[in-house]
Amino acid sequence: MSRRRGRSRVLPALLALVAVGLAAAALWIFLDLRRLQESAASAASARTAARLYAAEMLSYDYRTIDRDLARASGRATGSLVAHFRELAGTLGPQARQRKTVQQAVVAAVGVESATPDEVHVLVFVNMVTTSTPPGQESPRQEISQGRVRLVLVTQGDDWRVARLSTLLGDAPVR
Repeated sequence: MSRRRGRSRVLPALLALVAVGLAAAALWIFLDLRRLQESAASAASARTAARLYAAEMLSYDYRTIDRDLARASGRATGSLVAHFRELAGTLGPQARQRKTVQQAVVAAVGVESATPDEVHVLVFVNMVTTSTPPGQESPRQEISQGRVRLVLVTQGDDWRVARLSTLLGDAPVR
């Protein structure tokens, strides 16, 4: 009889332990599912932002280059803001001298990785650059295709570009 009593005490304890383990596993799965859903929502909104931001950040017109680069730096955060300010000092005079107009058209956007606060996006762009080299009267037009990786981070309710790099390397940010 005492053996039977021992078993009758062990069985409820074992069942309680299994129930606690199952509850913990269910909670972990629920929290992980929630994180995955938040990451998917972030990926979708960041993909939309990247499509707009890439075109804005890579396009400029020599007649409005200061405004164009200011707009681009407004989409950036961190050291990338300083990079666009520095770029205004070097690219501006060169673009005005050569009457350069660069238009970036986004062909495709894909999310490489996403968390609720940071999304890595690969952007495929077609670039049309028109310029008139010094001493020439007619403009030259070049068409190129490229890939740009943007790292977008949340800032308040908006996305900002924290890093911008090309397939061949990072934009020189000092």
